[in-house]
Amino acid sequence: MYFPIKENNMKGCNKMSNIGRIHSFETFGAVDGPGIRFVIFMQGCNLKCKYCQNRDTWSCHGGLEYTVEELVAKIKRYINYILPSGGGVTISGGEPLLQLKFLINLFKELKKLKIPTAIDTSGNFDITNDMKEIISLTDLFLLDIKCINDKICKDLTGVSNKKELYFAKYLSSINKPMWIRQVLVPGITDKKEDLIELKRFISSLSSVEKIEILPYHDLGKFKWENLNLSYPLSNIRTANFDDVKRVKEILDLDI
Repeated sequence: MYFPIKENNMKGCNKMSNIGRIHSFETFGAVDGPGIRFVIFMQGCNLKCKYCQNRDTWSCHGGLEYTVEELVAKIKRYINYILPSGGGVTISGGEPLLQLKFLINLFKELKKLKIPTAIDTSGNFDITNDMKEIISLTDLFLLDIKCINDKICKDLTGVSNKKELYFAKYLSSINKPMWIRQVLVPGITDKKEDLIELKRFISSLSSVEKIEILPYHDLGKFKWENLNLSYPLSNIRTANFDDVKRVKEILDLDI
């Protein structure tokens, strides 16, 4: 089930250790990590992806406040079907690592309950001491490599891919499990030469457990429109089966 949360007027991105800003929850997630997942969508994002399906998560002024204790109590209601499925808790967004100190405290509590944790992130951050701590507390990273081509990445997301690629290398260096994800946007992220370079980069990593090609869709377009914003990729068609098949063939993935 999916429960949207009403926006309020909190100011600035959260830096607190015991209170997080949450956009919404999904209590029966099946695509954000193994098994059945309790998915927490954090508020706030430091990227501006043109294909973003959660445009309403960008602002740091949205969401509602939850304490670590309140979230743990909510998660515990679903343990009886999450754990037997091999699932756990996935933190998504927005960009969850903007609320680093809060996640550290949340994950410490989840570890006490032996609940597996995952973070869906762009990885566009420096590897600070706090970052190393959250990485140590996280069982799996769903790492979104926006585009291996830095010029395209900047145009598509507003930022360089340098930090996210280094983030992947760091996870590999400590043998931290990760799934690599890339959104397939026809005419943008599907260029053969870039896919070959992506394949080379992924092959240099030692802890990649899975590669996911996510076909671009425009189902989040209405969220842009509800905010009176122009949808940047309105002239781009959605990706189809043949698009995905071609990309998987280039990357030598099972179709």
